[in-house]
Amino acid sequence: MRIDKKQIDQHNSDLQKAHQNRFDFAKSEIPHAESIIQKLIDFNVAIPSWALGTGGTRFARFSGAGEPGTLEQKMEDVGMLHALNNSSGAISLHIPWDIPSNYGAIKNLAADLNLKFDAMNSNTFQDQKGQALSYKFGSLQNTNKAIRQQAIEHNIEVIKHGIELGSKALTVWLSDGSCFPGQLNFRKAFQNTLEGLQEIYAALPADWKVFVEYKAFEPNFYSMTVGDWGQSLLYANKLGPKAFTLVDLGHHLPNANIEQIVALLMMEQKLAGFHFNDSKYGDDDLTVGSIKPYQLFLIFNELVEGMDARGMNHATDLGWMIDASHNVKDPLEDLLQSVEAIMISYAQALLVDRKGLNNAQDNNDVVAAQEILQNTFRTDVRAIVAEARLRAGGALDPIAFYRNNKLRASLIKERGANTIATGL
Repeated sequence: MRIDKKQIDQHNSDLQKAHQNRFDFAKSEIPHAESIIQKLIDFNVAIPSWALGTGGTRFARFSGAGEPGTLEQKMEDVGMLHALNNSSGAISLHIPWDIPSNYGAIKNLAADLNLKFDAMNSNTFQDQKGQALSYKFGSLQNTNKAIRQQAIEHNIEVIKHGIELGSKALTVWLSDGSCFPGQLNFRKAFQNTLEGLQEIYAALPADWKVFVEYKAFEPNFYSMTVGDWGQSLLYANKLGPKAFTLVDLGHHLPNANIEQIVALLMMEQKLAGFHFNDSKYGDDDLTVGSIKPYQLFLIFNELVEGMDARGMNHATDLGWMIDASHNVKDPLEDLLQSVEAIMISYAQALLVDRKGLNNAQDNNDVVAAQEILQNTFRTDVRAIVAEARLRAGGALDPIAFYRNNKLRASLIKERGANTIATGL
């Protein structure tokens, strides 16, 4: 399903006067607004294919109507999001859920939708139909060499799919670990995993990267073989210069200082990028910025400071992707809200008085440092973000456009009420 650009233009025309008033005020209050707007226009966040359907819990999944049942439909949904916000110009595929039947046709569709293919994602945390061996007790860590080899071959297959589509990265998330003390030899599990990752690393093209993702718990509740950023960094350092640590905001124990983790990984030049989401208790996969918006801002504060210190391109030198999915919202509305939250936090981080903050830090002026950060966080940048979206060709209010034009009803009419997206 495609959105007529004339509909977006009419939507923007209807809102233009009120938006202009808000933007003029914001611009008068915010220094360097024009440079911030350009950075926002350049910044894009990849959409994961599995977030386009209704998510699930450990106990149930309440699928919504009109979900995308094919890879092509998933791409069309991302194309719709990108048409509305002009900040979602990439899709991240998950294999085997998204194996193309015709690479040429899929690449043509991506070009037509103005989409690129972000990092490819492998799956050794589920047993697939017809799979010879089970991952019940792990994949790359498994004591059975044949199971480890099966997982290695799957990841290499994912790389091959990505090469055909023009992707440049592989994300490896392993559910490997143990649920009970004594179940696993930690040292042997680490070594088996490292050897498997080394074989996968050797299959990477010269211009590719591998992102090693970590998770503190779930599905294993006693240990995870890649359980935190330190373990991921160990693997990345041992693998080589094409290996990096991927930070998922939900993959930490409660109250972890993620902004400090980000700063240190950037210092070591081993930060791959992000899977954005939010959480109250653990890996809740909630809408970005819905629970801890100040933490999101503090993370972006460290990102902007670290990227600028190294002369990095904000838009392209790190990987930016949402990894959120829940079962009580329309997934497309959820993704629009998530992208908006990311853009707001990024804009706020661009506003931070770096010179003032550095001086406060150098002089141990704790009050001044807090004032600088909190006053910036309390600055309303929504009109600046909306202006960037408007100039890029998107809708001033994507959620309102989506609802007023009854896009979900149109998807249900087109696809039916009983379609279920592939994945979890």
